Amino acid sequence: MKIFTLFVFLMAAPVGASAVDSGVATTPPMGWNSWNHFACKVTANDVRSAADAIASNGMKDAGYTYVNIDDCWQGTRDERGRIRPNQKFPDMKALVDYVHAKGLKIGIYSSPGPKTCAGYEGSYGHEEQDAQQYIDWGFDYLKYDWCSAEKVYQRSQMQEVYNKMHDALARTGRPIVFSLCQYGFARVWQWGTAVGGNLWRTTGDISDHFDRMSVIGFDQNGLESFAGPGHWNDPDMLEVGNGGMNHDEYTTHMSLWVLLAAPLLAGNDLAKMTPETLDLLTNKEVIAVDQDAKGVQGRRVAQEGPLEVWAKPLADGGIAVGLFNRGESANPVTIRFQDIGMQGAVKVRNLWMHKDLGSFNGSYTTEIPRHGAVLIKIQ
Repeated sequence: MKIFTLFVFLMAAPVGASAVDSGVATTPPMGWNSWNHFACKVTANDVRSAADAIASNGMKDAGYTYVNIDDCWQGTRDERGRIRPNQKFPDMKALVDYVHAKGLKIGIYSSPGPKTCAGYEGSYGHEEQDAQQYIDWGFDYLKYDWCSAEKVYQRSQMQEVYNKMHDALARTGRPIVFSLCQYGFARVWQWGTAVGGNLWRTTGDISDHFDRMSVIGFDQNGLESFAGPGHWNDPDMLEVGNGGMNHDEYTTHMSLWVLLAAPLLAGNDLAKMTPETLDLLTNKEVIAVDQDAKGVQGRRVAQEGPLEVWAKPLADGGIAVGLFNRGESANPVTIRFQDIGMQGAVKVRNLWMHKDLGSFNGSYTTEIPRHGAVLIKIQ
């Protein structure tokens, strides 16, 4: 198959804003988030179980660090306005200490509006108090979700609103990952770094369906200049293992996210996943593409209908290449080495299979199943 070249792949690093100076998220954050599987049913025990799993099943060794509580943990405020957890989280400090004792970090969630997406207590009017409370509990990561902020702010105030919480966090004196969740409104990638964001959602919510996942992932093309160490585009959390896609589709999901230098936040029930799911989440050669020190977000280098080729330059001079088949039947997909600035014979390695495929001149072609992907490294 011959693929039409969109552009010559440039080897330079992105020219976006400089890295956030907090020293956190120098590579895309990796961990787990409670929302995709547990939503509002999440409890402190679920969070402990996730931490136990990460610490014992190889995920920690593969780089997964954060255990993040999403919405629905909040209770009421006390007489001085301090936020308290609800009955599902009876001792938040003890929970944080438990996760830290596993050698992991822990994240929490709020909204700049009066209420969260699920209708729980937001941070509106309590930004300083909440920032200090999160630090007093010992949290390492805050996801800040726009939601009901629409009721009290205009979208034109979004930068000011997010900067307000960033400044409150900064005044605590403790570095914390600041995750902006505002669905790509107002071209957040252009200003997310300026308000202290370490990552920012570029899209609406993902779901555990191939069509939704693929639209979100493949639409990240063109945003690569805004990502780099300390500040990352976030196409939302992983759905790997939640059951709505097959193995080939989850392979596409994971392959695309690592090429995008996306945060890798597992969203499944870690205590009950299959060996196949664990293998998808913990392949170290695949994860190394996401966590590469060069910090470049990959981009599309060629496309023919539903067949796409994406590439991401790596710190060791190699290039990670994803060959994708978004079509409804198996198809051969080709990477032409000239499209990524390489000439002559090159070595090709299949990262999912941990297998050297040999030397090739000019191009490499492989058959890819419906909705499937192959991830290779070219050197």
